[in-house]
Amino acid sequence: MTSNAARVLAHPAREEIRVEGVLHALSDPVRLRIVRQLAGATDELACSRFDLPVSKSTTTHHFRVLRESGVITQFYRGTAKLSCVRTEDLDALFPGLLDSVLGAAERQSARAGEV
Repeated sequence: MTSNAARVLAHPAREEIRVEGVLHALSDPVRLRIVRQLAGATDELACSRFDLPVSKSTTTHHFRVLRESGVITQFYRGTAKLSCVRTEDLDALFPGLLDSVLGAAERQSARAGEV
């Protein structure tokens, strides 16, 4: 039987989030794609909802980088690992940063004719 303690994922406290860590996490196209999808969602999303062009182990790595940098929070609900963007924390620490990066990514995708 798995204990609840084993199902708790480590996240940095708000005051531990560093801008260079956030920028590093968002600099990867796959991670930026994850954050864009999460930011556009109305609720948390399970990792299985993402169709990414990488292996499952690489997907796990990308989610871990995002979580450990403070960009997303993850938690278990049953057997599903759910994720959401830490918008409130990021906006409090770095006002406008997340909106600017997501807006720039959106404009870049539009220029490239991507969805």
